[in-house]
Amino acid sequence: MNALDGFLAGDIRSLSRLISQVENRADGYQQMLARLYPKTGRSIRLGITGPPGSGKSTLVNGLAHLFIGDGKRVGIMAVDPTSPFTGGALLGDRVRMNEFPTDGTIYFRSMATRGATGGLSAATDDVALVYDAFGFDVTIMETVGVGQVELDVIDACDTVVVVIVPESGDAVQTMKAGLMEIADVFCVNKSDRPGSERIAAEISQMLGMRKKIEGGWSVPVVSTEATNRKNVDLLHKRIGEHLAFIKGNGQFERHRREQLRKKVLHYLRNRFQREFLDHIGEQAEFDRLIDDIFSGRTDPFSLTDDLYARFARR
Repeated sequence: MNALDGFLAGDIRSLSRLISQVENRADGYQQMLARLYPKTGRSIRLGITGPPGSGKSTLVNGLAHLFIGDGKRVGIMAVDPTSPFTGGALLGDRVRMNEFPTDGTIYFRSMATRGATGGLSAATDDVALVYDAFGFDVTIMETVGVGQVELDVIDACDTVVVVIVPESGDAVQTMKAGLMEIADVFCVNKSDRPGSERIAAEISQMLGMRKKIEGGWSVPVVSTEATNRKNVDLLHKRIGEHLAFIKGNGQFERHRREQLRKKVLHYLRNRFQREFLDHIGEQAEFDRLIDDIFSGRTDPFSLTDDLYARFARR
């Protein structure tokens, strides 16, 4: 039995092998995803994002328990940073997963960003599709806390929870980082620490100052203590309320359509880029063109126009 047959039969090991194929962009992975695509569309995608040390992993564990309690199957992706120097990734201590059942109700995968900006691995969206096809009801994406470039989490998720802690500092800096714009729910974690009430109040005040959209979602601020599960149930409730809200007003479908549009454009850009570079030829030829710019025989703009014209004539 090959990996795809095992996957369709519900084999966890086959699931792991298919995810590795997607991560590694193995030959034929897109054809494999095409076969799985008709089985997708059921899984809810939840993004948990925020700065390092804010307790995202502990919150994810608490939320996963609650979803399991709802009778849901849960797939978790934790995206870890890749070193720009070695290419390696610290894929975290996942021993905590031992507290979950081993009956296939929950599945955990660490993924490296592999240089992708935005806090999400370039393969994350495709892996979420694999989770969906396997039958997970909820896909949780825990992203790298990398600040401004983390904002592409909104392109992959239905509901985004932004997690901060009292030590996050002036809430204005949070807004400047762009997190204010992507949050569907704000979570002030480690709320037993000094300053938690102040930062929660500041965020609520800034949310109140934003221009109101008639009939729009009112972003809640939830204070939690993830280590002892305090108010994690309330966070879980607010997530459910947001999902019900966007499904009720059509925003869910509109957002999913926009995600598909961006996905298709992403695949097209990658394909055209590969074909264009193949058209240029050997690396030595491309280096020669760069030398022409460096030596002053041409400039980047003229060379780009010329290369594009040659490619278009082909």
